[in-house]
Amino acid sequence: MDRPDRAALAAFLRSRRERLQPADVGLLPGLRRRAPGLRREEVAQLATMSTDYYTRLEQQRGPQPSTPMLASLARALRLTPDERDYLFRVAGHDAPDRLQGTGHVAPALLRVLDRLADTPALILSDLGETLVQNRLATALYGEPVRTGDLERSEIYRWFTTDTARLVYPADDRPRQSRALVASLRAAYGSMGRSSRAGRMVRELQRRSAEFAELWDRQEVAQRFADHKVIVHPEVGPIALDCQALFTEDQSQALLVLTAEPRSEAEEKLRLLAVVGAESFG
Repeated sequence: MDRPDRAALAAFLRSRRERLQPADVGLLPGLRRRAPGLRREEVAQLATMSTDYYTRLEQQRGPQPSTPMLASLARALRLTPDERDYLFRVAGHDAPDRLQGTGHVAPALLRVLDRLADTPALILSDLGETLVQNRLATALYGEPVRTGDLERSEIYRWFTTDTARLVYPADDRPRQSRALVASLRAAYGSMGRSSRAGRMVRELQRRSAEFAELWDRQEVAQRFADHKVIVHPEVGPIALDCQALFTEDQSQALLVLTAEPRSEAEEKLRLLAVVGAESFG
């Protein structure tokens, strides 16, 4: 880890903040603005850090930011991969390996997600990690797992915990198992044996006989349009259609879940929108 170039870091953060408008990140414009771009407190809110901490970065003060903090800033400021790498380097860190799954969210997918407020939507990595989700997706699925390494992956949790499967009806779980293994094989082919995907495969082969059997089938498939029944602990089963929008390199996908108009599922989504995730946590 090198010493940060505080002047370059501050100038870059300020320039990226000033190029964004509230609508670019899903915020309301509010009152008339005296300066261009987002306010510092808005960037801090998007990056889940204190306004004081972010302000000190722009003023060339404060401690050297950690890599998780930089990843949050890159996401909040909608940085491209090249911009994200530059941010890490001027902050004194090596740029993340793009082939290893860094959690950086594609700005194009974020722009679409920002405009989806009336239906559940989330962005997943190719290892089944929820990178970001909107309020309705949180109400539907709960808060994403942020701790651990392999544990952040839905695929890993599906084969190592019992609670991960409760979100689907029992008769649909075998199909979900096959789909998750097929998507992991696609990621394994892209990322390689020495990647996190390879490590996940080896760990799951050791821990789950079901996974080992399905892995031997050699099935490969990315996520695609699907019909799901999600079992919510409070409102019960919700029948939803799922559509996926992939990045060009297929490493991330925006999943949008919609209910049939005037259906019971649509009413349940309206209930979730009103009550929100807080009551159903």
